[in-house]
Amino acid sequence: MRVFPHAAIWTESKRRETLPLRKFNRRNTDTVKLSNSEFRDWPNKCVTLLGMSGVGKTRLSCLLREDHWFHYSGDYRIGTRYLDEPILDNIKQQAMQVPFLRDLLRSDSIFIRNNISVDHLKPVSSFLGKFGNPELGGLNLVEYKRRQALHLQAEIAAMLDVPEFIHKAHDIYGYEHFINDAGGSVCELDNQQVLEVLAENTLILYIEATKEDEKVLIERAERSPKPMYYRESFLDEQLAIYMQERELAFPSLIDPDDFVRWSFPRLFYARIPRYQAIAEHYGYTVSTREIAEVNSAADFTTLIEEAIKRS
Repeated sequence: MRVFPHAAIWTESKRRETLPLRKFNRRNTDTVKLSNSEFRDWPNKCVTLLGMSGVGKTRLSCLLREDHWFHYSGDYRIGTRYLDEPILDNIKQQAMQVPFLRDLLRSDSIFIRNNISVDHLKPVSSFLGKFGNPELGGLNLVEYKRRQALHLQAEIAAMLDVPEFIHKAHDIYGYEHFINDAGGSVCELDNQQVLEVLAENTLILYIEATKEDEKVLIERAERSPKPMYYRESFLDEQLAIYMQERELAFPSLIDPDDFVRWSFPRLFYARIPRYQAIAEHYGYTVSTREIAEVNSAADFTTLIEEAIKRS
């Protein structure tokens, strides 16, 4: 798997001494854990939140931002740094189909730019798109996989940028603590370097959905199917099953929204053991019920201490 050259940023950041990063007690060469006393004594706490979209990662991150935590959004970094040009190209391609806009664009009379924010990431999901019938707004399989691959590499790069942004948050902006609001597909990257970088520089906290919240998330996806990232092997496998069940001869006949509705529960349950494996090996687990009860930074640190005790 090709990785963006931003691993060099991580290597350089480890040589810096301006911000004391987390110091771990390594119980063995494969596991990174720490005690509650080590967590309390950690002067510049850095936490990575993992979990499916909708489990409360961004709500919690925004809450912490009000209490002197720097909010690093993986999806925001992807959209503004690594997919900015592809996103704009996609928008321009759509605009060029309108004669009035085409003439203005070709004469440089107007320009198009993204207006992505932490709270408004629609340009990213719009670029990712949905697979299926083009008459229903779907993408053909080749283009869809191309965009999926671009997103994969962008997410890897965004996560490898975390150590550098920890330093920026402290040195430039003066924040004491750092929260990495990671995308829901981080568990699907299959990139060992990403996990090692996150575990070395942050405490990894997996937000596990309760059975009640699992149902809510699946029902939400059914009501409003949104673009998703799929591992290519998972996509190929599920696509074959879907077409057989729907008795479709060609992928171009797939209803994009129907495929998302059908595949989301399968994707959801396929990701759970991946999240669990990361948490068991590198971090800690809390539930969506516990996260919902967090109303301050103090509540959050108390919850982490409870998670450390349980581990």
